[in-house]
Amino acid sequence: MTDPENDATPELTVIVPVFNESENLRPLVERLVPALACVGSFEVIFVDDGSNDDTMAALRALNAADPRLRGLSFSRNFGKEVAIAAGVDAARGRGAVIMDADLQHPPEAIAAFVARWREGYQNIYGVRRSRDTDTAARRWLTDRFYHLFGAFGEIELPKGAGDFRLLDRKALDALKGLRERARFSKGLYAWIGFKSIGVPFEVAERHSGVSKFSYRKLTRFAFDGIVSFTTVPLRAWTYVGAVIAALALLNAVYYVLETLIWGVSVPGFASLIVSIMFFAGVQLISLGVLGEYIGRVFAEVKGRPLYVVAEKIGDPEHRASLSPGEKA
Repeated sequence: MTDPENDATPELTVIVPVFNESENLRPLVERLVPALACVGSFEVIFVDDGSNDDTMAALRALNAADPRLRGLSFSRNFGKEVAIAAGVDAARGRGAVIMDADLQHPPEAIAAFVARWREGYQNIYGVRRSRDTDTAARRWLTDRFYHLFGAFGEIELPKGAGDFRLLDRKALDALKGLRERARFSKGLYAWIGFKSIGVPFEVAERHSGVSKFSYRKLTRFAFDGIVSFTTVPLRAWTYVGAVIAALALLNAVYYVLETLIWGVSVPGFASLIVSIMFFAGVQLISLGVLGEYIGRVFAEVKGRPLYVVAEKIGDPEHRASLSPGEKA
């Protein structure tokens, strides 16, 4: 196998975002390194998203044993989507695999990804054969999200596809150019295009720990996906306003006719209060939708970096500047 320290361009980079995954790292590496025998050379980049357990200590130990296992540590928690972006930025390979650290993404499936890559595909995504590892509520909500995104999104998401995938260098470079703050990676993978194909795989149970995505975070993530790839929520309020205006006009015509035919009647207090509360609610909801879009514009124009790196483990640029004695 090619010496990783002398190979400036590994054939494959594996990007693994991690957050409090210290117990999963060594079992992952024990399966991942043998699975990467399908490529000539590789590097693995673990992106620590501000963990507060022993994740960094575990990464230092792994790098000391195998310099092909590198690490980046954020100064705080920036989120998994940003961790993926940082891994893409740091990847040196001619292609890159993105996968989770909890072993629900089987490393053995990478060989099938690589085989498709060598056939000329540039965006090879894993497709879950089933979602039996998810709760019934999560499966139902996921199906509703895909249905909603398919109805209103500007692109089509392959059903069952997630972050587990292999991207060719051309796809990686295209992804690196997308610097938006509210990131929805599944949509970005589809948006960049390139020759794509799905590879089925079985999702396993987590090796250790629990999912870091609560229903609240998943809801926010889904909302980010909808808002990032469609302006339908904005346009919808134009139609809602038109319908309400038409109903108000019809109501006005009704009251004019009622007055001409039967005379003036005493208005009901209850109907007045209900009408005020209804229209106030509609206005607040519409302002909330506008606020979501304006908030994203505000975040973009500030121009802050996506992330801040506090520490690099096994930085190849640093090692290249050392003398042979210092490397040893």
